Amino acid sequence: NDRRWPETYRVMGLQGVELIVLGYNTPSVNSQKADEGPQKRMFHNRLTLQAGAYQNSTWVVAVAKGGAEDGHAMIAGSIIVNPDGEIVVEARTEDDELIVADCDLDATVFGKQTIFHFEQHRRVEHYGVILPPES
Repeated sequence: NDRRWPETYRVMGLQGVELIVLGYNTPSVNSQKADEGPQKRMFHNRLTLQAGAYQNSTWVVAVAKGGAEDGHAMIAGSIIVNPDGEIVVEARTEDDELIVADCDLDATVFGKQTIFHFEQHRRVEHYGVILPPES
């Protein structure tokens, strides 16, 4: 589930990483919201991965479990997203698939030196609501 939280990407983005690899195994059906359907689950999956890549100017390689686990189908959907948040390649079924892409790590440079230049643009003094008070 770490792929769903912006902190996952930001912590690594602040360290200047060029590529984030993460794994997940998410059921096709949300037991708390069964009417959501696999299409909506995949939409949210893509959304978080694309946002994480773009907002940190990094490649994201998300490796998903396909098939079934404990009788539950997995959404699978392994995906590779470039630093502009664009999907480069994506698995197309709920089965295990191998996807491959050339990831030019230099593609991260522009974003890291401009819009997502954290040292220049971050305003941590405004983070009071999301950071606990220092003790």
